[in-house]
Amino acid sequence: MHLRCTAPPTHQKSWQRIFWCRVSHGFHLGVLEDKIRFPFFYETAPTEASQDLGIVTLLLHFQWKWIGLFAPDGDDGDTIRRTWTALLLKRGICIAFSESISEHRVYLHPFLRRFQFHNTSLSGADLDGNGDLAGHLGIVNLMLRNNSIWFGKVGGIERTASGEMKVALEQDAIVWPPRFKQMPPSSRCAESCPPGHVKVVLEGKAVCCYGCSPCAEGTISTQADSERCTKCPEDQHPNKDRTRCIPKEITFLSYEEPLGIVLVVLVLFLSIITLLILGIFIKYIETPIVKANNRDLTYTLLVSLLLSFLSSLLFIGRPRTVTCLLRQTAFSTIFSVAISSVLAKTSTVVVAFLATQPGNRMKRWLGKSLANSIVLLCSIFQIGLCVLWLGISPPFPESDMNSLHRQITLQCNEGSVAMFYGSLGYMGFLAAISFVVAFLARKLPGAFNEAKLITFSMLVFCAVWVSFVPAYLSTKGKYTVAVQIFSILASSAGLLCCIFLPKCYIILVRPDLNTKEHLTAKSKSNS
Repeated sequence: MHLRCTAPPTHQKSWQRIFWCRVSHGFHLGVLEDKIRFPFFYETAPTEASQDLGIVTLLLHFQWKWIGLFAPDGDDGDTIRRTWTALLLKRGICIAFSESISEHRVYLHPFLRRFQFHNTSLSGADLDGNGDLAGHLGIVNLMLRNNSIWFGKVGGIERTASGEMKVALEQDAIVWPPRFKQMPPSSRCAESCPPGHVKVVLEGKAVCCYGCSPCAEGTISTQADSERCTKCPEDQHPNKDRTRCIPKEITFLSYEEPLGIVLVVLVLFLSIITLLILGIFIKYIETPIVKANNRDLTYTLLVSLLLSFLSSLLFIGRPRTVTCLLRQTAFSTIFSVAISSVLAKTSTVVVAFLATQPGNRMKRWLGKSLANSIVLLCSIFQIGLCVLWLGISPPFPESDMNSLHRQITLQCNEGSVAMFYGSLGYMGFLAAISFVVAFLARKLPGAFNEAKLITFSMLVFCAVWVSFVPAYLSTKGKYTVAVQIFSILASSAGLLCCIFLPKCYIILVRPDLNTKEHLTAKSKSNS
């Protein structure tokens, strides 16, 4: 029923003016909504738009998003289909099929002809700002019992003055047909995506016929049918189901874990071996094999190798400012001394051979001054690099939250990457020079010529550090530190074993070869 009010002619005086109102039944034509042509038109029944919105609200309440649409033949049916299609799609409801039915079928069946409908839903009549009725729409449960129709009100939809639709439903009062296996029945094109998943649009399908995909690494979804996954904070990561964020585990290479324990045991073992070799060379200091190979350089090399092994302990444990500052610079300096000692040993052999040539002036370079100068100059250059490194961009402790999804790695940021690789590159440069000089001197005559041993030791060193760079860049977290520790131990052990174990074998197992006579005979045979 509608109440239509018309304004009086304008020639009447204001006190004579009255309003003529017309009451009409049923839903009005859309043209009456034109407030300019009909400014005094007010409704006494809910508009079709209100009912449409109420139906949509009810569909969403039951999560029915895959429905069929019937409309009468003719222009009215086309208008209904267009209106409903836009309204439903806007709310995420898809139309499985849309069919037209003839007028006699609309008038919407035989079992309806014997019944009258009564509006029992209106509990009040309030007009909103547009003059439309802001009232209640009843939700009626229609059931067929014993070939008769039974109606039962199970709830209502209230349209407030602000236009919001609120559903009030008595779930227990609803009687569903017994053929439904699920209560309430489901009407969906696709199963609901559970939390931890995101909806995926399928090409060529309606938006309601979506697929489900697990949230990407590092993201979660907490609700069903999520449109997108949200990223966890940097210090958290998704749980196994990717439904919530949990704190990341804090990790670093510690002394208590198995990997840390293995590395510490290996460091101590190699350090003890180095001390034993140093003790052997000190005990047999007066034997020809020790005297022939520059005892000072031998002791310098052994001590620097010992300190190299021990410096790797700075890489284990919780990173702190002091350890971050010392570990790279200490290792670089100590190992540069070791390689410089190797270079000095080889250079001494070459200079000694050249000094024996007639007219050669290399005799003045013989002695400890040449070896000490090589060790000192090469080591000072590396020390200068490290001091510059600490002055420009020193290493510092940091928390790496991004390299590993489930862990926060406490590590040392090396500060200047250029200085870090520059320091390693300088040690590689010294090793390359030592290799070239030793390779050229490998066939020179001389008692207990170490050139062959040094050549092989430099090959081991270069192989270790060439493989270190890709391994260092490909690992993450605490395993990056473990790679560098292994490289330090492997390269130092290579020098120790290749240069000193053969000599220890002669000293301890074949003392008959550690004599001046054998030394002289070997020198003559090589010449």
